[in-house]
Amino acid sequence: MDYKKSGVDIEAGYKAVELMKEHVKRTMRPEVLGGLGGFSGAFSLSKIKEMEEPVLLSGTDGCGTKVKLAMIMDKHDTIGIDAVAMCVNDIACAGGEPLFFLDYIACGKNYPEKIASIVSGVAEGCLQSEAALIGGETAEHPGLMPAEDYDLAGFAVGVCDKKDMITGESLKDGDVLIGMASSGVHSNGFSLVRKVFEMTKESLDTYYEELGATLGETLLTPTRIYVKALKSVKKAGITIKACSHITGGGFYENIPRMLKDGMHAVVKKDSYPIPPIFTKLKREGNVGEHAMYNTYNMGLGMIVAVDPADVDKALEAVKAAGDTPYVVGYIKAGEKGVTLC
Repeated sequence: MDYKKSGVDIEAGYKAVELMKEHVKRTMRPEVLGGLGGFSGAFSLSKIKEMEEPVLLSGTDGCGTKVKLAMIMDKHDTIGIDAVAMCVNDIACAGGEPLFFLDYIACGKNYPEKIASIVSGVAEGCLQSEAALIGGETAEHPGLMPAEDYDLAGFAVGVCDKKDMITGESLKDGDVLIGMASSGVHSNGFSLVRKVFEMTKESLDTYYEELGATLGETLLTPTRIYVKALKSVKKAGITIKACSHITGGGFYENIPRMLKDGMHAVVKKDSYPIPPIFTKLKREGNVGEHAMYNTYNMGLGMIVAVDPADVDKALEAVKAAGDTPYVVGYIKAGEKGVTLC
């Protein structure tokens, strides 16, 4: 009896690391010390010395049950983008710059090519957010998970000068809300998605004219990363007064998180186009409108509040970063919360 016979293939682990190295190299930043394979990832903080009062920001998350779709479709090279996005968007939402990322893959059996494909997506997410992938872990769990199954999660660290943190404290009556278009469902609400749509290869490979793609391609579209858009707004000299990453809990849970007491957000539902996947999901699942806005991003992945005088400049900055912005509402004095109208 040996470890391999018990279900853990150490040699497969070595091969997976070798295969993923080419992807990891693409994400390196000058601050990264050492290479992949050490007991810890090392990252120099020398540049932080330039800040008046540096604050470290962290975020950890996973992809939820969206990984089930990747398994059914046997397509694993984009799910890693979702894992990165869920962490770095939260950091950017607080005004921070993501510095580095670590991933954790739990699997029933280590198939090196599959693991490397997952990590290629993680690396792509890191490139999009300009974060370095400095380490990770692939853990085989024979007997705990089926051989073909896996789960993916991650952890990111960023930094921000305290004076540049986005806190919502400077919000005032009349500030304008700008929403940034999402790429679709992102990585939240997939337990409901999997109840509404049949989760078979045949169903997911079915093309729908209204979607302009197959159902599987639409649902597996990676979460949009907004790091560059928020950075572009900051570089344009605009103060982002408050910011909300629209994730699990949709509008009703996440928008109030950006508000200080005494401020109320108003969002106009007809101020931007809702992607057809949400219309299809609502119709075929007979999901109520409130439940949709309480679960999904409904086409807006990030919402920021700016001074009315900065709106045009902010819209141009977001467009310059490659994202699509919309003026979607405003801030008014009132009980902390959100109204959709």
